[in-house]
Amino acid sequence: MEWLTDQAAWIIPFLVVLTVLVVVHELGHYWVARRNGVKVETFSIGFGPELFGWTARSGTRWKVSALPLGGYVKMFGDMDASSRPDDERNTAMTAEERAVAFPFKTLSARAWIVAAGPLANFLFAALLLAGLFFFYGQPTTPAVVTEVLPDSAAERAGFAVGDSIISINGAPIERFEDVQRVVQLNLERPLAIVVNRDGQPVELTAQPTIVTDTDPQGCEVRLARLGIKAEGRENRELGFLESLQVAAAETWGIARDTLGALWQIVAGERGTDDLGGPIRIAELSGQVAEFGLVSLLWFMAILSVNLGLINLFPIPVLDGGHLLFFACEAVRGRPLGPRAQEYGFKIGIALVLSLMIFATINDLVRITGCA
Repeated sequence: MEWLTDQAAWIIPFLVVLTVLVVVHELGHYWVARRNGVKVETFSIGFGPELFGWTARSGTRWKVSALPLGGYVKMFGDMDASSRPDDERNTAMTAEERAVAFPFKTLSARAWIVAAGPLANFLFAALLLAGLFFFYGQPTTPAVVTEVLPDSAAERAGFAVGDSIISINGAPIERFEDVQRVVQLNLERPLAIVVNRDGQPVELTAQPTIVTDTDPQGCEVRLARLGIKAEGRENRELGFLESLQVAAAETWGIARDTLGALWQIVAGERGTDDLGGPIRIAELSGQVAEFGLVSLLWFMAILSVNLGLINLFPIPVLDGGHLLFFACEAVRGRPLGPRAQEYGFKIGIALVLSLMIFATINDLVRITGCA
């Protein structure tokens, strides 16, 4: 009962964050579809029964549905929200109907329409971060060691106070926040670190120490610790163009690090405990919202990148699955047969549901006992 009471305070931030990201994603599909002359029958926020909506002059039904865990754009010629082609209906279409039907557009047009959703999420994240950098500055701590903790990985590697970290594993380091991110993505790997010491480059090798900490729910989590500290955190002011440039680099960095962490899970180098579902997102939304608008917008940008990446996975029913089908069509010179597509969608639905169930179980285990 106590958990349900806590969740109630997180519902509003969660719905705001999720709704904004879903609208951005689906608007990407909608805008590019309309630019390519495709008739859009439905623009839905959520799934299931319609709660309320309206029909635009273009014929699109804009609606909000009962289950607020996603959304979809149904285009003319599609069978349902999963964008499966309605072969029976499409066969009987007139020439005028085919001109505005999604399945009869060119391969490149269909590919752009499908890819527009994830691309909209990436663009939204970059613009959101650019706005934060321009108005609030970029959080920056000099990558200069101010303390080496005793009996730490850094002490064993030979770090000294005053070392300025230049690169880790060949990747340039501009601020201490870069160091923290790289260390957490290399839980059990040695780090090749180059520091500037008294004007000379010095090469060090450090094996981060794995420690056990607790998250806000009191559950144990594994973290990597190098054992150094840095001081002097400030918000560096950025101009308009520089904000855009830094935001683009930050968006790419979030995507790269997310894919790296997922690969570590697949390779068995990182546990699956980090995978979370809607419950975890709701928790984080509420927790981040308590720190203020800036923190919530940062979280929204990170989640937007993750939403774009997930939708690009080559799993049927996701955007990446449709792009995979289009790639097969480009190679074969014709679309996959109805049966192959049907089996693909069934497998895709099974994979997505399995992942959602697994992530939800992770969430429930964490909040009910941290087993």
